[in-house]
Amino acid sequence: MEESRKSSISQADSYEQMGEFWDTHDFTEYDTDAPDVDFTVSCTVAIEPELLSALEKQALQRGVSVETLINLWLQEKVVEHAHSLAA
Repeated sequence: MEESRKSSISQADSYEQMGEFWDTHDFTEYDTDAPDVDFTVSCTVAIEPELLSALEKQALQRGVSVETLINLWLQEKVVEHAHSLAA
């Protein structure tokens, strides 16, 4: 950080001081004009190429995207597993 500059909110003049400030403060205390933003959190899971190819074929046959097919199958497995634990 330039020696003559200060952070606009924390008034810190070093990154260390800025870090100390934000360790004890919440950004929402200073969020006055920031617009609300919608966003989606996504994740990536590595799938073996041969398995992905088989999934793509299955999805094409069913007329759905690979993502939809995988989500449907995973949901089915989660429900099956929950039922087996409850039994």
